[in-house]
Amino acid sequence: MKIVVIGGTGLIGSRVVSALAEHGHEAVAASPNSGVNTLTGEGVADALAGADVVVDVSNSPSFADDDVMAFFTTSTRTLLDTERAAGVGHHVALSIVGAELLPDSGYLRAKVAQERLIADSGQPYTIVRATQFYEFAVRIADEATADGVARVSTGFMQPIAAADVSAAVARAAASAPRNGTLEIGGPEKLPMAEFIRRGLAAHGDSREVVASPDSPYFGTLLHGDELTPGPGAELSTTSFDEWAAAQPAVPAR
Repeated sequence: MKIVVIGGTGLIGSRVVSALAEHGHEAVAASPNSGVNTLTGEGVADALAGADVVVDVSNSPSFADDDVMAFFTTSTRTLLDTERAAGVGHHVALSIVGAELLPDSGYLRAKVAQERLIADSGQPYTIVRATQFYEFAVRIADEATADGVARVSTGFMQPIAAADVSAAVARAAASAPRNGTLEIGGPEKLPMAEFIRRGLAAHGDSREVVASPDSPYFGTLLHGDELTPGPGAELSTTSFDEWAAAQPAVPAR
């Protein structure tokens, strides 16, 4: 099959392209760098010509509330309209576990809007909802840091390796449309503070981490398990410690 991966040069997309190619598919990485811009429409029709499946793992260049909503709604409409015209038979999108439970987050509101557009489009589709990636621990800490201390939520996470997310997305792309959602997560449910401490330690970062119920997570408050997968989720087997052990050594700082 010809499978076009929008955002195919990023952390997830590049791995999806590699996994699909290894299984004999014609996997095409599409991004603004390759002349495919889903906001303006530039190059989209040419990229999707002859495609059987489109995988969207793209992300907004700006996380400001209005910008991220405009990105996901505009780019998704562009893709869905072009897919219909090109006869594409399956739209696969990567989203986030718990997005609909946290409407105070502008980013998560945008992901919910994206999901709704896909589900209402009439296009055969699969939405893969993932938990937070191991790779994002430092970024989450940076967002929460003031005066050298990372103050994070008391909510829980069930993080997953980016490689396992990519593998799940690639499997979805090579399978029949679900016309529904698949949730995926890591093998271990952790308090956010514990995940962040482990993530910082894996990067040689000795920053203090403090848990507080009043600490927001990217603009929203967590009350417990919103970011953890529900019953029937597909759980990966790569533990955080296994992932950390495979990372390049980083000097302490």
